[in-house]
Amino acid sequence: MTGYASAQQGLGSASSEVESRGAAASHLGLEIRSVNSRFLDLSFRLPEELRPTEPMLREIIMKHIKRGKIEVRVLIESGTPNAVPEPNTRLLQRLGTVQDNVKAWLPDARPLSVADVIRLCANENLSGRDWRQDVLPLAEQTVQALLVAREREGARLAHVMLGQISQLRALAGQARPLVPQLVAQQRQRFMDRWKEAMALTEASSLPEMVQDRALAEATAFAIRIDVAEEITRLNSHLEEIERLIKRGGEIGKRLDFLIQELHREANTMGSKSAALELTHISVDMKVLIEQLREQVQNLE
Repeated sequence: MTGYASAQQGLGSASSEVESRGAAASHLGLEIRSVNSRFLDLSFRLPEELRPTEPMLREIIMKHIKRGKIEVRVLIESGTPNAVPEPNTRLLQRLGTVQDNVKAWLPDARPLSVADVIRLCANENLSGRDWRQDVLPLAEQTVQALLVAREREGARLAHVMLGQISQLRALAGQARPLVPQLVAQQRQRFMDRWKEAMALTEASSLPEMVQDRALAEATAFAIRIDVAEEITRLNSHLEEIERLIKRGGEIGKRLDFLIQELHREANTMGSKSAALELTHISVDMKVLIEQLREQVQNLE
């Protein structure tokens, strides 16, 4: 089901040893986007520092969401664009020592620039932090917000689907009175054609045995074009779909099956149709059923 949710949380210094004027203004942002899919498809866009949290994020999402293509994006940004982390004396001493050791082995190595020091300082502020205490509660908060958004979308979809079910019921109601009329018409048409064929043989009258055979053939043909059973099953499927929609919960896969059955009944009605009116009704039904199928892909 389509949905979007985001949340942010401010970040302080990673530890007491590393102080940074810009770190207090940094924040952690988490976004979750959800689009339609028959199955659960998770993708993550995480900074390198947060890669170890991916399994825990996956577990949180799978606990609450069963279907949909879900994209999770986590960002670490500074709330003050011009903020520059200022390394403390201990960090500068460590960088100087490391540089001296590298130069001892690689005399031609390029010395650290100011930009390098600032970048390493920023990385130092982020590394060594236990990101679980920041990311996991934020993920729970964002998932709950996403569920609320999906619930609103689900209520809207349920209203649309119930309207489509009403239209399908109306079409089934239009088709039902046509069934006995069509059966009688086809039976009479069959008998007329049989009499015409017998007349071509110059028979003065239809023998009783031949007439009985004609009636049996006409009855068998009438049974083949009778769609009363299809209409009954279609109405039964519509009742079950309506019940599931009103009940709510994880109904997507069950609705998938019922939509297939609706399509089967509508196809059978079209193939057995012996009148243009019934063909039109079958086509209109298949259009509505296809619209229902598209909506069902949005449900969990």
